[in-house]
Amino acid sequence: SSESGQKKVTLALLDAANDRDPVVQEQVRKSILTLGNQQPDKVLSMCQDYLLKHPKVSQSVSLKYQHVLRRFFKVLYVLSSNGYIKSVIQLASDEMTKSKEVVPEWQQAASNILVAVGNKYINDIMEEILHKFQPGVLPHFFVVQTLANLSDSNVYGMVPFLNAIMGTMLPMLGMTKQDNMKWVFSSALCHFSESILEYLANLDKAPDPTVRKDTFSSEIYSAYDILFNSWIQSRESKLRLTVAEALGSMSHLMAHDKLEEQLPKLLPTILGLYKKNSEHYIISKSLCQILEASVNMGSRVLETQIDGLLVALHQQVSVSFTRYLSNTFPDRLMVFVLQRLENSNERNRMGSLAVLRHLINSSTSIMETKRLLILASIRQPLADHSNKVKKRVVQVISAMAHHGYLELEGGDLLVRFIIQHCALPDNYHRPPDPEEVTNEALRSMCDNTLHLFTTTVGRLTDVLWPMLLCYLTPNQYANATTPLCKSLILLANKKQTAQEPNFIIDFNAQGVNAAFPFRCRGHGAPSLSLLHTISTNIHPKAEPLWENEIPKLVNYLEGLLKYTTVMYFLYRCIGVILQQCYNKELVRKQLQEILISTRHNDAIERTGVAMGIGLCASSHLDGTLEKLEEFGKSDAFRKASGIFGLLKDKNEVDVEKMKSTLILCYGYVALHAPEDKLLTRIDSDILHNISKNFNTKCVFASLYMCLCVCILIHSVGLIAKAISKSVRKQGYLFSRKQELMGVMMDFIKAEPTDVMRTPVRYLVLTTCANLMYPTILNLSCVHLDYCSFLFKRFISTLNLVIFHNLGALVGRLAPRCTDPNPEVRRAAIDCVYRLMYIQLRYEGFSLDYKDDSVEGLLDVREKLSNPDHSVLYKTCSELTKIISKRLPQQQLSTLLFMLYDGLVDSQSNCSRASSVILNTLLKNRGAGLQDLVPEMLEVLHNRLQVIGEEQVKMAIGQSILILATQHLQTVVNTLVAYPLPYDSWSCEMWIALGADSTLALQIMEMIIEKLNVMVPYVDKKESMLRPGLTKVATSQPLAMTCALREMMLSGQSADAVAYLFPKLFSALLVRLGSSVGVQLPKDLNNICVSLCCVLRVAVEALRILLGRAQLDTVMKPLDQEGAWDKMKDPQQHTTGVTLLSRAMAKHAGPRLPAIVESLCPSLCNIYECQRITVTAFFSELLNHHVVTELMILDMLMNNMMERITDTCGTVRMLAVRGLGNIAVGSPEKVNKYAKELLAAMSSGMEENDDPGKLITLEAMSGMSKILLYLDQKNVHLLVENDEIRCASIMLLGNLSKFGSGEPVFKDQIHNVLVSLLLHLSDPNPQVVKACKYAMRICAPVIGSEQISAMFQNHLLEEKGLHHGEFINDLTKYLIQDFPGMLNFYHITVIQFFKSNWAEIRASAAMFIGKKKKLFYSIF
Repeated sequence: SSESGQKKVTLALLDAANDRDPVVQEQVRKSILTLGNQQPDKVLSMCQDYLLKHPKVSQSVSLKYQHVLRRFFKVLYVLSSNGYIKSVIQLASDEMTKSKEVVPEWQQAASNILVAVGNKYINDIMEEILHKFQPGVLPHFFVVQTLANLSDSNVYGMVPFLNAIMGTMLPMLGMTKQDNMKWVFSSALCHFSESILEYLANLDKAPDPTVRKDTFSSEIYSAYDILFNSWIQSRESKLRLTVAEALGSMSHLMAHDKLEEQLPKLLPTILGLYKKNSEHYIISKSLCQILEASVNMGSRVLETQIDGLLVALHQQVSVSFTRYLSNTFPDRLMVFVLQRLENSNERNRMGSLAVLRHLINSSTSIMETKRLLILASIRQPLADHSNKVKKRVVQVISAMAHHGYLELEGGDLLVRFIIQHCALPDNYHRPPDPEEVTNEALRSMCDNTLHLFTTTVGRLTDVLWPMLLCYLTPNQYANATTPLCKSLILLANKKQTAQEPNFIIDFNAQGVNAAFPFRCRGHGAPSLSLLHTISTNIHPKAEPLWENEIPKLVNYLEGLLKYTTVMYFLYRCIGVILQQCYNKELVRKQLQEILISTRHNDAIERTGVAMGIGLCASSHLDGTLEKLEEFGKSDAFRKASGIFGLLKDKNEVDVEKMKSTLILCYGYVALHAPEDKLLTRIDSDILHNISKNFNTKCVFASLYMCLCVCILIHSVGLIAKAISKSVRKQGYLFSRKQELMGVMMDFIKAEPTDVMRTPVRYLVLTTCANLMYPTILNLSCVHLDYCSFLFKRFISTLNLVIFHNLGALVGRLAPRCTDPNPEVRRAAIDCVYRLMYIQLRYEGFSLDYKDDSVEGLLDVREKLSNPDHSVLYKTCSELTKIISKRLPQQQLSTLLFMLYDGLVDSQSNCSRASSVILNTLLKNRGAGLQDLVPEMLEVLHNRLQVIGEEQVKMAIGQSILILATQHLQTVVNTLVAYPLPYDSWSCEMWIALGADSTLALQIMEMIIEKLNVMVPYVDKKESMLRPGLTKVATSQPLAMTCALREMMLSGQSADAVAYLFPKLFSALLVRLGSSVGVQLPKDLNNICVSLCCVLRVAVEALRILLGRAQLDTVMKPLDQEGAWDKMKDPQQHTTGVTLLSRAMAKHAGPRLPAIVESLCPSLCNIYECQRITVTAFFSELLNHHVVTELMILDMLMNNMMERITDTCGTVRMLAVRGLGNIAVGSPEKVNKYAKELLAAMSSGMEENDDPGKLITLEAMSGMSKILLYLDQKNVHLLVENDEIRCASIMLLGNLSKFGSGEPVFKDQIHNVLVSLLLHLSDPNPQVVKACKYAMRICAPVIGSEQISAMFQNHLLEEKGLHHGEFINDLTKYLIQDFPGMLNFYHITVIQFFKSNWAEIRASAAMFIGKKKKLFYSIF
């Protein structure tokens, strides 16, 4: 039967499993798997029976079956019945534990089967496994291994068992002696922890969502205790690594307080493993997990370990940790990395660059504010000579390119670096070091990088094009030509395909002049001639082509100078020259020459002549008008039989074109004429002469000659523009305006209605707008009726694509909707109504189409009849919403800038309406105007200077707020860039930004972040004649400080200031420190320095901050004690900061913890002036008990201890002062920190780099304060401290240099003389040397020549001393020279009988004996 056949086949396959050929073995396994897929129960049963019937079969054969079973179970266990599964579990379990010895392959295969089955039948598996995992008995190795693997493969099934499993396992850990069992337990704990974490991360899928991390915390910590305190010390490296890996996973499950407690020991231990193991990946992985757990719980201890972590990990060039440290300590990490970049050591620099690259790639948002700092710091590695370092630099630049760094100022230097190294020469001698980076390898890398910039970094396209062209011709980049050309071809193709406008290169901007043949003394034609001559050197095929073409080009260029484009330019140049000429006769002659020699039939030349004569008129108006009138009466015009006779006789066309030139000249004369003279000459000289040269009736008879018409319209438009500028400053009634408006309207009526074949209609509308503007401030309804008629006429005749003037016209008309005259209001709204329908026609709507929103303007018109101001402005807002809805985006900017002009309208109603319309438009449509924000702010800045209406000023402030809400970064960047010192209008703009507390909060946070990372000053050499460098302030931080000062002047900024007070105070205090001794940039030195002194700005900002925060009690003592002036004085700066700190401690205590926390990172800054200021502030805080009450004493103490080793002497002195102040502010804490305080004072007294002995004096002062509160135990510590004894004795010797001749000092020397003599027997050799030194220096002060000689001759530091003889001789001289001191010496010596050192006690006894013996022998 088929069933028996299948059985035979299966048995045959099982027998064949031991075939020697591996191909056969693999095929057997596949066949068994295939059979099992069809009949799972039967095949499983047969495999099980086979193993049971062949118990003595070799392990290699059974092992193969185990592999088959394991693979089989992974696919088919879902199809099998539970009865067979239990028997298979039993079989696999027995096979796994049959041998007590570890047989890896055999037992691992059985374990794998159990794991495979456990993916579904976890309860059955656990029932079997837990029988072999009993309390008090060490389990089989593979029992533990199987539990570990099960927790990986079936997380949701295993985690509910883990609490019980770990409870059973914990006692076993203490019983384990063998390394392999320690290894498997550690591995299991690692797997268990990871499974628990996965379970907790996916509780929504878990069978028991009530499971919490603290369920396992106790067991995990107990296991941690054994692994960390015992097993990690093992000599076996594999075990150490596994334990480390387990500790990393377990750290996430430890209770927060336990992990916090263990971190100071755990982190150094893990870091120490780097030195003991060659395999670093597992250590780094474990460390990352520990750091992640610490950061997640908000560890405070981690901050104290950060320096050690950074140093150790930097040596390993381990970048994974930066993900956690950069999120938590971004400033400290960045300062650390950038400082290491300054180290020229190759290995250090390579490591720093690797970490920097990782930071740029993985921490984009955090690095956003530090991009300029990174760009500045990367410059130093650019100059490194090592190719290895250069390779890392290229990798960093590549990362920076993808994150927008190369688009910033300074990014071009990085592009240049890449191109420089694309041009590297070959290495002629191969480096012996196989790890060395060759020039060829580095060059290839730079080629690829440049190619990647071109193809994959889309944002760089506008950076590279056309900049790369500049590198094609310089000789030093010749070797980079190939990659440059490839990149340029790709960029050009990309831009050409996208039809980008900047594909066309402005060679003028690029400094490439070859495209301009008339430059450089007309180098175009000679250059072509040279190419013609050397054509065979360029390419053989170029010669026949160039032989034919180049001579034509040369002839063309040589003749082109006579043509119009050049003449247009030359006529304008002549106009500028005549403008500066004082010889009136010469001016008249030149004007005559110009008018006679002009080719009047050339439109471009005609325009050039008119513009030149107009420019001349700006200085010679009377002479120019006289010459034009004279020319109009000359013989050249006598051929015309009528005013416009050119239409009757073709021979007279040239005469009429001369008249056109004359008409255009009058237009430009009006445009450039002095404003104070123009208005008196408009009617009598300019318009009168234009009308003499133009006959309207004749023109209308033959309108096909539209050129003359267009010139007349253009000229009238220029005159209208000129009048509009002059009328703002002086009153003027333009009497002929209505006449000209009528002429313009006649021109439109004469135009064909079906199609626009000429530009007449467009020119007429533009001119009408200009004609209306001079009286727009006092518009009558007549003017607006003209407009309404024009627009109505225009609707039915238009046939253009775009309505270019919609924005300008609406901008002029909309504010008139609130005019005091109701007729003007009605006419204005009618005009807007017509304009909206014109726009709809442009958009393709039919003439009879009615738009609901535009029809709403008729309702608005009715409301405008109400003269109440509030109703008018509300209605004006409704009008704006309709305009906003229908206005095309491309017209919006024109409308806005017209409204900016309306802000200075003499009618207050209309200027206010302009502001209402403006702000409504900005709210509705401002989000899409980012590119215009800088220009809009500049216009608002200019308008503020001339606006007197307070309500309009407030509206401008509201406009700035609206723009900032939509484009915050752009607004801030633009205002910060305004020239310093800020004028009053710039200040008003910043104050306006402070009026919205939410926005002010965002801006202040932005400025604080930038102040914390920006370079505050640069060191510059002031003069070649003067040595040393001068600190010069950088502009941006100075500007941002000014901005903060102005914003805080706004009363509405109080909420933002209150919320950000600690950060603001810290940032401004650090900025204050950065400003000490810093000069203004050269471009500001000529401006009133008192307005913008660097230090003054910071002090004022800090003062305003305290006032805005309502800290009057802090400000009062500062004012009384002159603290602000002291802060500004570089010599008294620290005194001023001390007074500030004292006032804050006394009157603003609750604010201090957050301030201190914000200031701490500044103590690690590279700028010592900042460290000095912050240390001075902290030092004084320690003088007050409030720091203990606020629990910030530990933080301050730790920071002061770190500053003891600062490179700056002033910082060290202030740190010593601060530590001494603890005895005043918190005397009860002196004994707690006794060891650290005494060590610090000792270090201060030993200070070598202390020219003024200021550190030494502070240390002495601090020691005297501390000694008052030391208890007996710590006094003992003081005495036993070798360093303190040594430092004290050395200090005594040094001080004696300054005390010679002083009786008081002589007495002090005698007071300590016995102590010095006895300590010559001190067990510490350094103390003995210090005693010898001090006694030699003090010898002249003692008052005995014999004793002085003894000290100088015998107490040499490197020379031995026979102590007994020395004391014997010295005692003799003491008795002879100082008999009155003998009793004092005697009492002093007796006190040393209780010394802790036997040597001192023995020396004291000998001294007493010698003294008594000699005393009795003498007396």
